[in-house]
Amino acid sequence: MDYFPIFLKLTQQSCLVVGAGSCATRKIELLARAGANITVVAPDISSQVAALPNLTIHQKEFESSDLIGFKLVVSATNDAATNQYVSECAKANGVWVNVVDSPALCDFIFPAIVDRAPLTIAVSSGGASPVLARLLRAKIETLIPPAYGVLAKLAEKFRETVKQKISRPENRRIFWENVLQGRVAELIFAGQNDAAEQELTLTLSQTVSQSNNGEVYLIGAGPGAADLLTFRALRLMQQADVVVYDRLVSSDILDLARRDSEKIYVGKARSNHSVPQEEINALLVKLAKEGKRVARLKGGDPFIFGRGGEEIETLMEQGVAFQVVPGITAATGCASYAGIPLTHRDHAQSCIFVTGHLKDDSVHLNWTQLAAPNQTVVIYMGLFGLEKICASLIAHGSSPDLPIALIEQGTTLQQRVIIGTLSTLPDSVKHETIKPPTLIIIGTVVGLHEKLNWFQSTR
Repeated sequence: MDYFPIFLKLTQQSCLVVGAGSCATRKIELLARAGANITVVAPDISSQVAALPNLTIHQKEFESSDLIGFKLVVSATNDAATNQYVSECAKANGVWVNVVDSPALCDFIFPAIVDRAPLTIAVSSGGASPVLARLLRAKIETLIPPAYGVLAKLAEKFRETVKQKISRPENRRIFWENVLQGRVAELIFAGQNDAAEQELTLTLSQTVSQSNNGEVYLIGAGPGAADLLTFRALRLMQQADVVVYDRLVSSDILDLARRDSEKIYVGKARSNHSVPQEEINALLVKLAKEGKRVARLKGGDPFIFGRGGEEIETLMEQGVAFQVVPGITAATGCASYAGIPLTHRDHAQSCIFVTGHLKDDSVHLNWTQLAAPNQTVVIYMGLFGLEKICASLIAHGSSPDLPIALIEQGTTLQQRVIIGTLSTLPDSVKHETIKPPTLIIIGTVVGLHEKLNWFQSTR
């Protein structure tokens, strides 16, 4: 990030504004809403500024000595030389400075603000596009009704009481998440504030008498692109205390998990399982029995070559609560982004998903079934067995000219699609540096790629 977001308490703090035009007026009004003591220095004072209450006004040119006693200064003049001078003097004196529309001269910038006091939301483009920040603020305004401020005040009122009655921080967090997303919040949104307070009191008394049990969320993280996550996946990731993830989960997706959640990597690569599956199963049980909410993130869909069935079998045996959140599997995601329909009435009336290697890393498939015409074959984890796959299909009756596609890092900006035939693709790939994950699609539908290729990757 270019700027670190921070909220300053300016109540009764001395702030200086240099300039007294329309732009300065807007900054003065913002500072006044934060409770600042504001002094204005400008040779010409507009009627707008003169009409504002509780200001100290000095009608004069700015001088370096004007900064004495101030923690923050805003320069909002139309004179570039004055703005430059204010910035230089402020930095020399250790005073935070903002120069309107000049990010290079600033120590801090003003964000676009959504005010739902005590809830405040700030949006900033780092000075790159203030208009864009304001447009995003407008979108947020429509999503966050004013009642959220009332809800925040109610939470503030009960904060110490909840802290006294629920000693463990993780249990308090769960309590507040349930309150702020449940019936208490709905009552506030309906304007029934007294009923909301009564409901919160009842919820607290019931929570104190209950023990906290953990839960596992088995989440399909999709084929790679973060915006292909489901709403439910994102919601559960945001409330999980621990995230257990594998190598197919992109960093963009991991960034969407709760910031303070514990992240545990259990990734698997070909012939290199950093954590054996049995240990992963035991880890999920252990974390849940400690009362933690665990997001188990798996690339694609957890029930399609994701060993999700093995994991929930263990959870059920151990009496651990769990949810399963389906994800977009690599076959559908990568095929869509490559412009290759998996079924098409002129090409394929069926589609088969297979894995390219078994537990011993060998390739033993029903070649006769896979070589049948008028179908699409999707092979997961088949990169290292590509040569044998192509040779075996040809040997069992497939045409050497049957189209085949190798999709690398599908659905991401790094996606690459290599097209060939059963006879040519193995040699073509030998001369390429391929970075997993990859997916192989075989069938005449691959011939539609050039026509239907809508997604332009960076490579």
